Amino acid sequence: MKVSILAATLALAIAGGPAYAACSYPKAPEKLPDGTVASKDEMLAGKKLVEQYNKDMEAYLACIKLEFDTQLAADAATLTPEQKAELDKRQMQKHNAAIDELEAVAGRFNEQIKAFNKAHQK
Repeated sequence: MKVSILAATLALAIAGGPAYAACSYPKAPEKLPDGTVASKDEMLAGKKLVEQYNKDMEAYLACIKLEFDTQLAADAATLTPEQKAELDKRQMQKHNAAIDELEAVAGRFNEQIKAFNKAHQK
């Protein structure tokens, strides 16, 4: 019974955050240019997409940090150490997943830059 009460309390603490704190996960660019055949303009357009995605991801990361800090401040007096540890863990998972995706997108674009440079060597 104690476990189910803890789980219910934790679920309410997580779901019961402020309504304004809903953070929108940014969408990665759908298609990056193929560096082996893309023009310089297409590569520059791809760069702009990746830069915008990076800015959007930074905003998302700031939002989830604010959401986390706000929830901790609001619930500080009532959170058990276990609940705080669970919130910390979820925050770190969200943050790390976002960074992993951002790095993957940047890595894919960097590969296309290398391909573009190789295809356009003179």
